[in-house]
Amino acid sequence: MDIKEIQSLIKFVAKSGASEVKLEMEDVKITIKTGSSKTETTIVQAAPMAAAPQAIPAAAPVAPAPAAPEAAPASSGSSDDTSKYVTVKSPIIGTFYRKPSPDKPMFVEVGSEVKAGDTVCVIEAMKLFNEIESEVSGTIIKVLVDDSSPVEFDQPLFLVDPS
Repeated sequence: MDIKEIQSLIKFVAKSGASEVKLEMEDVKITIKTGSSKTETTIVQAAPMAAAPQAIPAAAPVAPAPAAPEAAPASSGSSDDTSKYVTVKSPIIGTFYRKPSPDKPMFVEVGSEVKAGDTVCVIEAMKLFNEIESEVSGTIIKVLVDDSSPVEFDQPLFLVDPS
């Protein structure tokens, strides 16, 4: 069934005054509902048999969801201890690297002194390596991300003690 046939069917149903029409064919299901001045059209194509197993994995992420709220209180408890520290966050999505190249030393280690503007890591995004600079002077207290890990926008990377 092509779009012109669907459009003419919608016009026919609207003129007929019927409030709802359902049409089922081999691979297409169409439901047309008309209201006072509104026409709703729902078109559903039958899914191939291979798509049915995909519904099972979609239900699987629901189970880990309760685990996420349990993890949140644990991190909120630790944020009380780290409230005096400044967090260096990722300004972009990409892959986090602690070294400029595999054969070079890391930009910073735990205990390293940094000044505002010092490069603390690089984030690769779309084959471009972006140097991430510290916004504050201080001491690196903790590295929050593993080397070569994907990071999200605004994800904490380092804790810096500004004192």
